[in-house]
Amino acid sequence: MQSRNRFLDDVSQLMTNAMGVAQGARTEAETAVKSLMDRWLADRDFVTREEFEAVRGMAQKAREENEALKARIDALVARMDGPTEK
Repeated sequence: MQSRNRFLDDVSQLMTNAMGVAQGARTEAETAVKSLMDRWLADRDFVTREEFEAVRGMAQKAREENEALKARIDALVARMDGPTEK
């Protein structure tokens, strides 16, 4: 029975080592794919989330300023078109 246990121990060790190699290959593949994607995205001139949010905030502020200016212009036009005294 001693040799059978040794055989099972060897098989178990072999499987453990194979799983370690598979895990290492998986990690290496993930790193390579991430690196490839990072380079591909950098070549496409995509903006970061921070850049997008900054421009979005600027656009919102400009829109609000335009609405305020339109309201002022409408008020001035209404005063100019109002009843005139003779």
